[in-house]
Amino acid sequence: MCDVFDLDELEYSDGLSAEVIEEWDSLSHIRFIVAVEKRFGFRFSSAEIEGFSKVGDLVDSIAAHIA
Repeated sequence: MCDVFDLDELEYSDGLSAEVIEEWDSLSHIRFIVAVEKRFGFRFSSAEIEGFSKVGDLVDSIAAHIA
């Protein structure tokens, strides 16, 4: 997340969202999703991506994919 959003540091919480991270715009959102997909070796569906309103939603989806 720090690399994608170009942050020096970030305190993680499941509730992090675009409302909390100023650098999180539509382009960085796409870059973030692509980085996660590359890191874990799978692709999210469009419906999954649209359902991510906070980082915790993304984490839950990752867990479901790798389980």
